[in-house]
Amino acid sequence: MTLIFVPYLFVLVLLVIVLLAAIRILREYERGVVFTLGRFTGVKGPGLILLIPFAQQMVRVDLRVIVHNVPPQDVISRDNVPVRVNAVLYFRVVDAERAIIRVEDFMAATSQLAQTTLRSVLGKHELDEMLVERDRLNADIQSILDRQTDTWGIKVANIEIKDIDLNDNMVRAIAKQAEAERLRRAKVINAEGEHQAAEKLVEAGRILALEPQAMQLRYFAALHDIAGERSSTIVFPLPTDLLSHLQRATPVPETSG
Repeated sequence: MTLIFVPYLFVLVLLVIVLLAAIRILREYERGVVFTLGRFTGVKGPGLILLIPFAQQMVRVDLRVIVHNVPPQDVISRDNVPVRVNAVLYFRVVDAERAIIRVEDFMAATSQLAQTTLRSVLGKHELDEMLVERDRLNADIQSILDRQTDTWGIKVANIEIKDIDLNDNMVRAIAKQAEAERLRRAKVINAEGEHQAAEKLVEAGRILALEPQAMQLRYFAALHDIAGERSSTIVFPLPTDLLSHLQRATPVPETSG
């Protein structure tokens, strides 16, 4: 009696194996690239997918944004300064078919392309531009990567330069340069202050020359500032009118012919 159920049991086990090989479940962020006897037949998903066992194969592709840390790269800037730069890359698959068929490993290919592009772009700029204009450099690198990875079905969302490491000698040189720049600005500001003060003095002289009584008041104000409470200086005010009379009374020496 037991031998009668053996074929049925075998068929049941075989059916379970076939069903397990045929049923696939893809999440919302996954797609399946299906090959039938080695030929591409379509992209399926998400949800429940039925495959022909042993005749169809499926490759899962994740469509979420991938965060990839670009390894540190040794770069020589345009002004011959060696630096070590690392970055972080954000990209995602927008076409599962091209990402599987047109490139062997899109992760490794995108990573290597990001490294070479990072060295190539930064090598065309000076160190000051790397330190100050990171946003523009990030945009340039992202644009180049996005154009080159478009044929692979990859969309590069962004790339950010994280760190720019310098050796100790360059750090000291940059510190000296910054100190010299601060001294230069201080001297320029001081010179501008002297220039503005001279302009104001000339303007004040023109105003005082228009009204002689104003010069007299200014003279008294200066005497008041000199003769302070704690000063031992004795001030004798001299009227400016007396000086003008003395100047007119002074005879002019005659020149010998």
